Amino acid sequence: MQDESLETHGPVLAAAGTLAGLGWIGLIVLIFISIPTVFPRWLFFALWLTALTGTAVPFVRLLNRRFSSLAAPPAPGSVILRQSLWVGIFGATCAWLQIGRVLSAPVALLLAFGLGAIEWFLRARELSRKPIQPSDEAVEEE
Repeated sequence: MQDESLETHGPVLAAAGTLAGLGWIGLIVLIFISIPTVFPRWLFFALWLTALTGTAVPFVRLLNRRFSSLAAPPAPGSVILRQSLWVGIFGATCAWLQIGRVLSAPVALLLAFGLGAIEWFLRARELSRKPIQPSDEAVEEE
């Protein structure tokens, strides 16, 4: 029996492979053939974000499948991609803060907590906007 969620997340996983491949290959090329001036530095952040986002998609999908509750529907591909983008944003922001020697464990934890809170609020809003399905018991009572 084939996994049904693999069929629905197939395009997202294909996009993740493309993102990860382009990001990691671009980073390798950038590191070995450029000197760290302004443009290659910003290109590094863009490629780092791309590589981390693409790499995080399978792990985020696994976590969503493993820890999804019975009350909540499974996360669609757009939510998995958005949550993976938060991982990329976190990694790129930490790299940027490290350049200025500002990154510390409390700063990283606060940043992770803030991004996690934003995602939690977005997910709660999405779930609250879903139409309420009448349960079988309520239909039988009427």
